[in-house]
Amino acid sequence: MSRKDTLRSLLAERGQGLPTGNLDAAGVPASPLPHSATQLVRAGAVGAMSRTLGKIALAAETAKALIASGETVLELDPGRVDGSFLADRLAGDVADHAALVASIRSNGQQVPILVRPHPAQEGRYQVAYGHRRLRAVAELGQRIRAVVKDLSDEALVVAQGQENSARMDLSYIERAMFAAALEDKGFSRDIIMAAMSVEKTQLSKLIAVSRAIPADIARAIGPAPKTGRPKWMALAERVSTKSAANTAAKIIADPAFARLVSDLRFMQIFNAVAAREAKAARLSAWATDDGRKIARYRQKANSFVLELDETLAPSFGAYLVAHLSELYRGFQARDTSTAKTSR
Repeated sequence: MSRKDTLRSLLAERGQGLPTGNLDAAGVPASPLPHSATQLVRAGAVGAMSRTLGKIALAAETAKALIASGETVLELDPGRVDGSFLADRLAGDVADHAALVASIRSNGQQVPILVRPHPAQEGRYQVAYGHRRLRAVAELGQRIRAVVKDLSDEALVVAQGQENSARMDLSYIERAMFAAALEDKGFSRDIIMAAMSVEKTQLSKLIAVSRAIPADIARAIGPAPKTGRPKWMALAERVSTKSAANTAAKIIADPAFARLVSDLRFMQIFNAVAAREAKAARLSAWATDDGRKIARYRQKANSFVLELDETLAPSFGAYLVAHLSELYRGFQARDTSTAKTSR
């Protein structure tokens, strides 16, 4: 018997039958789309609704499993429910949010969220997962259906991370930033691995990418759901210089940038810093008195690159290396002499 069938039989005994068929992100049963509908090009609000209706809400199984184990569903004032102490999402898609609101408006909130009593404020609660449902229900002016459990900080982030991992609901950069934020909060890597269902090497890469990309750039780009690990890792390398970060900042400041969808925002910055990188990669030439271009060089913020053409100047590189100490002493003497003159 599958997990879903087991849950269905458990819940049926309690009068909490699991809806059949596809479930949307709000846990609403969705009729299968006709084959012809899948051939349509989806965009804007229509695409968002299709994505909402197309998701299998594993959150529904998790929440209903809690109900099946005896947990009580309460109806709470959304104004008394705070978000998790650790954000796991960047700004979401407006059309996706509108689709979720429309679904809950039409069918009600079918899947409870998971909260804990607020650890610092009496009479308030804190979300483990279900932030988007909370926002949608609050916008509709309704009460939020929630399962309340006493959870430690560690248990909360594990539940929060595993629910997102199970649904494959976070984009790569959201996962990377969530992992880094967990580490910044002092959670051990064992806890983070459990929360995110990743092994040590994967976790190290996630955290490295988040550390390498300035947070303001990542937040400006947004979740970029169609952009995977290779592209984000490449961007992390490209924005490592101050000039590249400045290029990205200028693009972000353009009001037209914010009007793009998240994945296009990523590509605009990615291509711009790539062009900057290619321009910086060009070497300037140095020629001898007789016009032979035996050397090329590039000055960067923290390095100087020199290339020698061994076909035009055989062994000149070896000669330079052999005389580096002498050249450096001359360089130091020049600096000392200049300093004395300026006094």
